[in-house]
Amino acid sequence: MAKSKKLKKTGRRHPLATLALLGIGLIITGGAYAGINQVSATAEVDMTSASTIEEGRKLFAANCGTCHGMNAEGTPNDGPSLIGVGAASVHFQVGTGRMPLAFQGPQGMVKPKQFTEEQTLQMAAYIASLAPGPEIPDSRFLQADGDAARGSELFRINCAMCHNVAAAGGALTQGKFAPSLMGVDAAHIYEAMATGPQNMPVFSDANLTAEDKADIISYLKYIENETSVGGFKLGSLGPVAEGLFIWVIGLGGLVALTVWVTSKSN
Repeated sequence: MAKSKKLKKTGRRHPLATLALLGIGLIITGGAYAGINQVSATAEVDMTSASTIEEGRKLFAANCGTCHGMNAEGTPNDGPSLIGVGAASVHFQVGTGRMPLAFQGPQGMVKPKQFTEEQTLQMAAYIASLAPGPEIPDSRFLQADGDAARGSELFRINCAMCHNVAAAGGALTQGKFAPSLMGVDAAHIYEAMATGPQNMPVFSDANLTAEDKADIISYLKYIENETSVGGFKLGSLGPVAEGLFIWVIGLGGLVALTVWVTSKSN
């Protein structure tokens, strides 16, 4: 009896034990890697440091100089001059993945970012060193704790004609469009207002103060996180889309139900 117990105790390990240990190791490694990346992504970058500007110059020359010129002076057919666009413009365009362009078209499309936050800030610092321009907004204007009601009024007056009153976006001319603002980072919303990318007008501090922009961001984040009291939003594209849905889906369903009922009676 003692011998059999000893055999059981010193027997072979369960075949799934190796897989379990491997899985635990991968989880720990992945967690540590994600933590390291998060630290580097949120690391403070000195935008005025000579080393930061130099790193940004190298990144720009390797990835942007072909279209925008090696000194950001622009080229005749491919890319405009970036002298004077400011750090905010670079942070918006590169941080949203619009730049570098995937292809030439009516406007740059949002896509996965090609650069880390640190690299984006380095290029922004380089462009900012060439000439004055809109700066990356202070974090106190990005907290979404402003006056959402006032922000709603400002948004309806200045932005809703293109982006829709519910910020769902809308079509423009010649294949262009105003994108949805749902899920957009607060810094990028502020930077878009300050720099006027693509078809958007520039809202300088003379048009909308930093506090005005902060209130608009508060409104957008409010409607983004607030549940719809009217039920399914249908994309928040307005009464035309909702009416079309009722006519096509609602009446179509009634017609299909009528045909089915009459066919069963026959």
